[in-house]
Amino acid sequence: MLDHLIRRATVVDGTGAPSYVADVGIRDGRIALIDRGRATVKAGGRLGERARTEEDGAGLVLAPGFVDPHTHYDAQLFWDPYAAPSMSHGVTTVVGGNCGFTLAPLNPARPADADYTRRMMSKVEGMSLTALEEGAPWTWSSFGDYLDALDGRIAVNAGFMVGHCALRRYAMGPDAVGGTPDEGRLRQMTALLHDAMDAGAWGLSTTRSTTHSDGDGNPVPSRHALPGELLALARAVGEHEGTQLEAIVAGCLDRFSREEADLLVELTAAAGRPLNWNVLTIESAAPERVPHQLAASERARAAGGRIVALTMPILTPMNMSLGTFCALNLLPGWGEVLSLPVPERIGRLREPAVRAALLRGAASPAAAGFRRLTDFGRYVIGDTYAKENDGLTGRVVNDIAAERGTDPFATLVDVCAADELRTVLWPMPTDNDPASWELRRRAWDHEDVLLGGSDAGAHLDRMCGAPYTTRFIGDCLRGRKLVPLERAVRMLSDEPARLFGLRGRGRIAEGWCADLVLFDPERIEAAPATLVHDLPGDGARLDSRAVGVVSVRVNGVETVRHDVVTGAVPGRVLRSGRDTETVTTGNF
Repeated sequence: MLDHLIRRATVVDGTGAPSYVADVGIRDGRIALIDRGRATVKAGGRLGERARTEEDGAGLVLAPGFVDPHTHYDAQLFWDPYAAPSMSHGVTTVVGGNCGFTLAPLNPARPADADYTRRMMSKVEGMSLTALEEGAPWTWSSFGDYLDALDGRIAVNAGFMVGHCALRRYAMGPDAVGGTPDEGRLRQMTALLHDAMDAGAWGLSTTRSTTHSDGDGNPVPSRHALPGELLALARAVGEHEGTQLEAIVAGCLDRFSREEADLLVELTAAAGRPLNWNVLTIESAAPERVPHQLAASERARAAGGRIVALTMPILTPMNMSLGTFCALNLLPGWGEVLSLPVPERIGRLREPAVRAALLRGAASPAAAGFRRLTDFGRYVIGDTYAKENDGLTGRVVNDIAAERGTDPFATLVDVCAADELRTVLWPMPTDNDPASWELRRRAWDHEDVLLGGSDAGAHLDRMCGAPYTTRFIGDCLRGRKLVPLERAVRMLSDEPARLFGLRGRGRIAEGWCADLVLFDPERIEAAPATLVHDLPGDGARLDSRAVGVVSVRVNGVETVRHDVVTGAVPGRVLRSGRDTETVTTGNF
């Protein structure tokens, strides 16, 4: 007997093949039957094999569950097994442990390392420190302990890379910041990495990005690693089945330097495993960026490796604030001013000379990809708090400045100062023009470009990239229609699944895992992001409701029905080797 039967659904199977109408049966967490014809249907409109439950999928699309290749749900899954809001938007598998940051391993001889890790995650990934302290158990030492702590309690499938920062901190303690490991400590780091992959870690993630600083304001541990250390760890990754590399360098934000491209090529070649990075920014104002960045992928193939760029298929809105840490802090010269106590910060921001210096830094080449955030006249005022700001919510700074006869940045500062810097600011996108979207469509054709980069689970009160799946499909069906539905589904499901070598996931096929999303093609979309307070300690995060998603199933069990979680937790911690197969760079 089947566990569940979905009848007359339009199946988009993830391979890119044309859709078809079929009945799909599920048994023991897998797709047991796909019947495309009515010839085998018995009297009464049922298949010969009965099902415990069934539903009518007529007019609905049944697709494989989506795979998000870049998340930071490492901590959130402990207090939120549903990976909100990703799962509601059809995501059934998430990849965590990215950018060099993981919660394990932790050296049991140094309990303070857990505090260092929490403060680092809070600073660099914008996670609530209170939520980190209260929402996760912090009972693990080894990476295997961490995976075991999640096993059996999550609704989504989740796989995790090992963060280079955690390896360094375990082996080197405080010397991980600023130090170079001796031979013994490098052996210890390598052994820790081997142990983690033996336990099921997917490989190594690392960062050399200048935007990544720890809770003390120092460069995070992995930024101090020399190439020899990184290559030793990469070679260790290549000794395990079903593993990967993920790396972030400063040039990911704009353009790789020659040295950065050399390093990425050397890492993937040394491991013999794919390496992915994020995020490839595509805009008509800088059309030369894409070929420059993808030149590293071409070099990697020539060297026997593979480098994959993640890129987002939507424009992810980010709110900004002069009162709390956000991307503006990363502009040259801005961090020093925006880290001052609020009264002193307001005083400095009111000084014309200080504002002029900040604007010079914002316009400098060192601002790199963050220059897209520096047209302050195109900011929209969000939530306000002071009486003198009544009526400004939803208005554009340029319009307010014209009324007041002041320059846009000074106007923005005046508005924020009246609110004691609590004002929410929304920068209008600079890359929403037809030429930018055509560049994106063309870039998606490249064999080394993959959709992803949501950062879901991080920067919770600043951005909400998790709904990119439903928003992209809605755009493909009713918006710009840059790619057909079949291809859009493949880009969200099978392509990431194949990059990571997921066994039996990413397609609708008999015998494959029943990770499924059933949606209404006339309605599928993501609602606007709203701020909710549901983190441990009443912390805030941006949430976005899924529109038109009828049902999500993970390993055959329904986890979402009409945007409401069912409470079931059928997800699996996906472990390398067991749940992933080796994707050698020679396969491409």
